[in-house]
Amino acid sequence: MAFVPIYILILGFTIVIDYFAGILLENTTGSKRKLYLIASLVANIGVLAVFKYYNFFVDNANMAFKDLTSFKLPYLSILLPIGLSFHTFQAMSYTIEVYRGNQKAERHFGIYSLYVMFYPQLVAGPIERPQNLLHQFREKFDFDYERVTDGLKLMAWGLFKKVVIADRLATVVNNIYDKPAEHHGLSFVVATVFFAFQIFCDFSGYSDIAIGAAKVMGFTLMKNFNKPYHATSIQDFWGRWHISLSTWFKDYLYIPLGGSRVAVPRWYFNLFFVFLISGLWHGANWTFIVWGALNGFYLVFALITAGIRGKVQAASGLNKFPTLNRYIQTLITFALVTFAWIFFRAKSISVAWFIIKSSIIGSIADINAILHHTKLGDWGFTKFDFLMGICAIAFLEIVHHIQKKRDIIYQVKQWPRLMRWGFYFAFIFLLLMFGVTGSGQFIYFQF
Repeated sequence: MAFVPIYILILGFTIVIDYFAGILLENTTGSKRKLYLIASLVANIGVLAVFKYYNFFVDNANMAFKDLTSFKLPYLSILLPIGLSFHTFQAMSYTIEVYRGNQKAERHFGIYSLYVMFYPQLVAGPIERPQNLLHQFREKFDFDYERVTDGLKLMAWGLFKKVVIADRLATVVNNIYDKPAEHHGLSFVVATVFFAFQIFCDFSGYSDIAIGAAKVMGFTLMKNFNKPYHATSIQDFWGRWHISLSTWFKDYLYIPLGGSRVAVPRWYFNLFFVFLISGLWHGANWTFIVWGALNGFYLVFALITAGIRGKVQAASGLNKFPTLNRYIQTLITFALVTFAWIFFRAKSISVAWFIIKSSIIGSIADINAILHHTKLGDWGFTKFDFLMGICAIAFLEIVHHIQKKRDIIYQVKQWPRLMRWGFYFAFIFLLLMFGVTGSGQFIYFQF
């Protein structure tokens, strides 16, 4: 509404449609139930298609038929409402669960509206299920000091990840990815690795703030991230990254397609197709589609080569060193995920290919120049920005390492009061000292 006030009608339209669809689904039997579900899904997907994908479709259609006809499909002068994909998917999960009989239809219009518009996670998730959230809106939450302060601490950590780590790394990433022609090999490698951590801290930082804000008020939202860059395989990565979306696609697309309970070729197709759709969900651009397809390829390739890779590990003796083997698998997984992020961040496919080629060929030249003490061109970032980025990533990984053994918030609560408050003030000092202030919005607001 801040940009276009009338856009509130988009939310109003989907809320009214799904509210009545839920009641009709519960009160109806036979084939009509499926028609009501289809009507609800068409309404939700239709809104998403018009506002997010119409101009993308028109652009590609006009390009494809430009040599056959002079007629051009018209473009629409519309904005993409912030968070449209998130609250659309949350609304769809409600009607699907009612249809499946896993959720009773919500009769209270205000409570159902709140389910769709719950402010902490409205614009960037987590994408909640009705079974987890709807009943909480009927419960009474008394003030609880420990719960409130735990929520505030989680919000503070999310803010730290956003402004101290993500936005700090963004100063390097944006400078290089926004002007690719001005940079060379190793600059792209550094920027791509920095972007991997930027998008994690940016998105997981938002999730922490959303979960923490809900917790302050007494509500429990699902966990959305679980140290994804510690994953030892692509499958493991997607069990840790944007968990609410991964499980949404699993429950409402992958399993209905047959999941793994079909012939092997169809199983591979199901996996690839789901990730293709996941890429398209992220944005109306071929870069996102390629990103999704690449992750789908990773999963299918891993399944096809599982036997061969097992034999190689056994022959190399890596199985005798499980810790080393785990670190190698984590490093390979990180490299594959980071390579795919190039397409996610680049403005176009041609720019992505330019960055990939320059990263390979240019890095060889840069390393050769370094070895021969030859002066390199402009890196695209200062030594200060580079060192600050490395320190930020190192700090994040130290925190993740500690969290493997114990919950930091719980641990801090056990400290003496003086030590505890000293830690809080030190944390606030770091936030104010090293945070990047400005108008850097959350990356996932665009989806």
